[in-house]
Amino acid sequence: WLFLSSYRMAAWDLSVTVEDLGPDAPPIVISVTSDLHIGRVILDVVQKTQLQRDWSDHALWWEQKQQWLLRTAWTLEKCGIHADAKLVLTPQHKPLQLGLPNGVTVRLCACFSRAVFHTVVEICKVLNIRHPEELSLLRPVEVKKKKKDKDHVQNIYDLTDVSSYFEAGSLASAKLNVTTWIYSIPCLYNGMPVHFTDSPKAEDIYKMLSMCQPSPSPEALAKMYRPASIVDKTHIHTRWLDSSRTLMQQGVQQDDTLWLRFKYNTFYDLEPKYDAVRLTQLYEQARWAILLEDIDCTEEEMMLFGALQYHISKLAQSESQNRVSGIEDLDCALQSLELKLEGDKSGTTDMIVRDTPYFLFRATRPTALLTLKGYKQYWFKFKDTSISYYKNQEERFGEPIQQLNLKGSDVSPDVNVAGQKFCIKLLIPAPEGMNELYLRCEDEQQYSQWMAACRLGSKGLTLADSSFQREKKSIQSFLSMQRSNSGDQSAQTSENINTFSLLSPRYQKKYKAKQLTPRILDSYQNVARLSMTEAILKFLQIWQALPDFGISYFMVRFKGSRKDEVLGIANNRLIRIDLGVGDVVKTWRYSNMRQWNVNWDIRQVAIEFDGNINMAFGCVTADCKIVHEYIGGYIFMSTRGRDRSDTLNEELFHKLTGGHEVL
Repeated sequence: WLFLSSYRMAAWDLSVTVEDLGPDAPPIVISVTSDLHIGRVILDVVQKTQLQRDWSDHALWWEQKQQWLLRTAWTLEKCGIHADAKLVLTPQHKPLQLGLPNGVTVRLCACFSRAVFHTVVEICKVLNIRHPEELSLLRPVEVKKKKKDKDHVQNIYDLTDVSSYFEAGSLASAKLNVTTWIYSIPCLYNGMPVHFTDSPKAEDIYKMLSMCQPSPSPEALAKMYRPASIVDKTHIHTRWLDSSRTLMQQGVQQDDTLWLRFKYNTFYDLEPKYDAVRLTQLYEQARWAILLEDIDCTEEEMMLFGALQYHISKLAQSESQNRVSGIEDLDCALQSLELKLEGDKSGTTDMIVRDTPYFLFRATRPTALLTLKGYKQYWFKFKDTSISYYKNQEERFGEPIQQLNLKGSDVSPDVNVAGQKFCIKLLIPAPEGMNELYLRCEDEQQYSQWMAACRLGSKGLTLADSSFQREKKSIQSFLSMQRSNSGDQSAQTSENINTFSLLSPRYQKKYKAKQLTPRILDSYQNVARLSMTEAILKFLQIWQALPDFGISYFMVRFKGSRKDEVLGIANNRLIRIDLGVGDVVKTWRYSNMRQWNVNWDIRQVAIEFDGNINMAFGCVTADCKIVHEYIGGYIFMSTRGRDRSDTLNEELFHKLTGGHEVL
């Protein structure tokens, strides 16, 4: 017993590098025993430094194991630390340069010792961005700078004093404050968060975060990275950081530059009065996705996007623009966006059964989308949440050729007002994936009725629902924005705009400026009366209506296949895309998913759907952890709701996205 006791108490030397002493300072050596706890080790090291400062934010970093020693009650023996361990006493919060969607770079203190998910929550609290679970950090694109660009110095706005405001107190209390803040209404003073009102400098930075930036110059737009193919789009999403690991574990050092971006395209509970920064940054990310051709749109939609950008830029530069008073009067403008995101839940079953209206009209169902010869004409009927079609009008009282339930389907427009093309694209759930169906309407009136009906049907609502008329008016308003106003030439001749800063390079090459200006100004007449926030909401609504909105692409190889393919991950489905021609091969919905798992040894993702349908794939370019996190993240987003708790369930997020590392 005496031998064992003396063995346990045997002392040995432990070297600890103290970052605050400088890079050239030698490590501090202390005498320890294996039963000494981590907290006492930190205390002994601090006493030897003889530096008088606040050490409460410091912790030990184990270089060989690439992990933080945050459990101060654990002993060296329990942590597995021996004399050869290389430990560093370093602050847990360090300065980080953060590139925001609007092009502004801020420098703030970020947590390097906790999972990236929690770090993003803290960052968003500083920036006053609610619902931080929608955002994440990624590494910036490396762009080779030319010699003349090397002398250019980027403006970096310092928010370290503001972010240190949130570091007061223990990490445990900080965690409590963060989780209860997520969905609560922030306290505003003069239209901005209280922690930005301490100095005029901080107020100016907040205004820069919450106000739209001027349109980029053609030279700046040409220098930015633009994906030239779907293969390039797959490389973009390989740069996301792992949300379940710390910044230090992923090689991020003090004052490194990262990007903060919206990762999950499900924007919940948008409140313009309190989400000024969130709305502005979301608009800027959508704008750059359009300008850099990260998402495709029609020519008419591009002109409308250009007109909205021009209008928003004019309002942002106007000295008479009162943002606060404008925000307070936007409840009506927000309703149209909420309809798209959530829908109206009013209406009773009795009303639906007794008084449900339905339309009879002739539409078309294509076998090929691009040619009129591919469309075949049927007689369609919409009732409840289903579409039925017949060979002709005379057979409408008999059995339909097919009846399709739209609940859970994806509805997207395929419209060209100038070309009188009014199509509705439907992706309808099927046992082995999704069936694609196109409906071609005869005119705007017919299209607006059926598009509204299909959108409500996809949410499980019928035409008796009170939101049907509002949905139809919203669609008609969108169509009117694309309608030509060529008869009004007075406004067009008085405006002078830089078209190359409002449109993607594709249209800059296709048309001259004198051809584009009248078309943008033509669309501008339809949006000129919108307020700043109404215009931003309209821009986001049209962006969300694009067929390819919110799809993240990854290069994969499916099990049993000999060639690489593309996997598209959206907020409600997975899409298998042929790499050669870009056609959609198959679509699976999350609602039909029974389970998914990852074989971490061979880095393969396996998913099981209803009907004993199984599929598996391995990632070619990205880490399969990123794909796993995307799928789990979108499932986590679907659990949010107004009837649930107002706190963010960080534990559930890590269970769905973390994989074996968290377990």
